[in-house]
Amino acid sequence: MSAYPNATATAATATDAESADPCCAAPLPVLGRDVTVPLVTGGEVTYAALDYAASAPALQRVWDDVSAYAPYYGSVHRGAGYLSQLSTDLFENSRVTVAEFLDCRADDQVVFTRSTTDSLNLLAAVLPADCEVFVFETEHHASLLPWQDARVTYLNAPRTPAQAVETLERALADRDPYGPALVCVTGASNVTGELWPVKELAAAAHAHGARIVLDAAQLAPHHPVSVRELDVDWVAFSGHKLYAPFGSGVLAGRSDWLQDAEPYLAGGGASKKVARRADGGVDVEWHTTAARHEAGSPNVIGVYSIASACKALTEAGFDQLVAREQHLVDTVRAGLAEVPEVKVLSLFGDDAPRVGVISFVVEGWNSSHFAAALSAEYGIGVRDGLFCAHPLVRTLLGSDPQTQGECGAPEAAPGEKSLNAIRVSFGAGTPDEHVERFVRAVKELVRDGAQWKYRTEDGRCVPDRG
Repeated sequence: MSAYPNATATAATATDAESADPCCAAPLPVLGRDVTVPLVTGGEVTYAALDYAASAPALQRVWDDVSAYAPYYGSVHRGAGYLSQLSTDLFENSRVTVAEFLDCRADDQVVFTRSTTDSLNLLAAVLPADCEVFVFETEHHASLLPWQDARVTYLNAPRTPAQAVETLERALADRDPYGPALVCVTGASNVTGELWPVKELAAAAHAHGARIVLDAAQLAPHHPVSVRELDVDWVAFSGHKLYAPFGSGVLAGRSDWLQDAEPYLAGGGASKKVARRADGGVDVEWHTTAARHEAGSPNVIGVYSIASACKALTEAGFDQLVAREQHLVDTVRAGLAEVPEVKVLSLFGDDAPRVGVISFVVEGWNSSHFAAALSAEYGIGVRDGLFCAHPLVRTLLGSDPQTQGECGAPEAAPGEKSLNAIRVSFGAGTPDEHVERFVRAVKELVRDGAQWKYRTEDGRCVPDRG
């Protein structure tokens, strides 16, 4: 980026605020850290964004890098002009940066997509004929649903990491040993935050002749991800969860299935040569590089924002970031443990390692009502619902209906009881004050109740301003 004025200068800002003590270190600066929001009870407060698992705020570093590049914006790959060539270099160098961030193998391909969902749908589209897919019911819908055109075996939710490996091994042992197979697994749950035994699952998959794809949407923003060390065949993640906006994602890994399949999208960029035939048809020679599945004009700014975020996290040092996040996790879990009415959701138990994602329910409260009160009365943004992981949340909640409260729970399907939970999530941009305010708010709401009345509007619980 030395070709862009001030671009290299912005790169140094990512770690300036870091301290030697991980428990007290300032977070990486993010956009929106000074935004204030009104409270229904009067006054304003700095917004506490605690919904990182849905979309993390963009790093200030990312925004500065993108702003420095923006005047040089140009189309990539097919332009002769200076800006086009410069943008092409930036685009392809971003591919190298992502490969380094993921510690990819030399012959792996990095394909840029729109999101984790898009990445996994791309992989589903290139599966070999008769490929059998194995996926746990605990997956986010992005990694649970794309395989429905294949032969899919859905595996029950395990209750320990060892049980996850045993469950997969039993399922793989019963498959046709000569046909292609793929295992899809998350690195960190978007509901419980718990880390999955990815390396052990990869070993089990390979021992039975299967391949494995890692959904790293919730893992990559919090922990280093090494394709080599984990020995996964592919990894997918989203920029908007990695502190990078603009709707880009990544699918990185082995190239053979990608090269053997028809392009995910047909169009310019994916095609290497197109010619009319004598019979009036068209012959197409497709690229064998990552471009084969990147038809159309790519999202250059989105791709560069991912590369910038990868650099910022690497330069900040994952050891320090992980240690500080663990401090925040411990703060939240200790605070919630002091409230008997709070039940934290978990598959693997209290001692399981986890990232900054915690879901819970509160006795006597509907989760939508509780989340609305956190926002309206404390300026805290969390998530409520089933978190696009309906089978998992239903398994964790069991069959106990929630208290209706002043706002009813989301409508249930016929024959089902209404269930939902609250999720708090945080990361490298979260100040200590935000999680401390959250813990204090939970205790006050449980002890004193909401200060305001709420009603259901368009399926959401909102303050009653009537």
